[in-house]
Amino acid sequence: MAAKRAVVLSSGGLDSTTVLAIARSQGFECFTLSFDYGQRHRAELDASNRVSDAIGASEHRIVRLDLSAFGGSALTDMSIDVPEDDESGGIPVTYVPARNTVFLSYAMAWAEVLGANDIFIGVNAVDYSGYPDCRPEFISAFEGMANLATKSAVEGQKMSIQAPLIDLTKAEIIRIGAKLGVDYGLTVSCYQADEQGRACGRCDSCRFRRQGFDEAGVADPTPYFAER
Repeated sequence: MAAKRAVVLSSGGLDSTTVLAIARSQGFECFTLSFDYGQRHRAELDASNRVSDAIGASEHRIVRLDLSAFGGSALTDMSIDVPEDDESGGIPVTYVPARNTVFLSYAMAWAEVLGANDIFIGVNAVDYSGYPDCRPEFISAFEGMANLATKSAVEGQKMSIQAPLIDLTKAEIIRIGAKLGVDYGLTVSCYQADEQGRACGRCDSCRFRRQGFDEAGVADPTPYFAER
């Protein structure tokens, strides 16, 4: 029998790469989807290419869209600084308005064309940065919408939004990935990585990532361009 197909959203970061490895370990034929959406750097897109090849995606596509046209986030508006060592609480300025909603909508469209009933996304509600579109309630609501909006669902092929990391700590995620043989040296998580993909070591994403490796007892392969 042919393997079940799945669309996997890939940012080139630690979480989405772990999710791709999980989907492959479950026997899915994976089609990875990334976005050139006006973000600060393209290093994460290079990383998404690397991890898709390394983990065995059948196809990887990069969709171009421009969320920087609206701005409102430090990741899409160069006039807003990326916070470092931010302990202020609340929803940070690195939140990109509607990003996961837009990304999942594109994934839903491609999944329907591919005949895939599963979409994998690496959102996390434990070690997350306060983003409202990383919560279980959001994933559940989007899945309900997808099963109302698609021809395939109306005809009986229900769509499932898989978020296997949603309740895990960063350390737990890293341990799972390590057992699956993920090379985290291929990934880029930093909000302000340089052109070589080296991390700043100071933004929220770097701090969560570094803490996760420390707590998991796994060596951190992240290259840094600045003193930590």
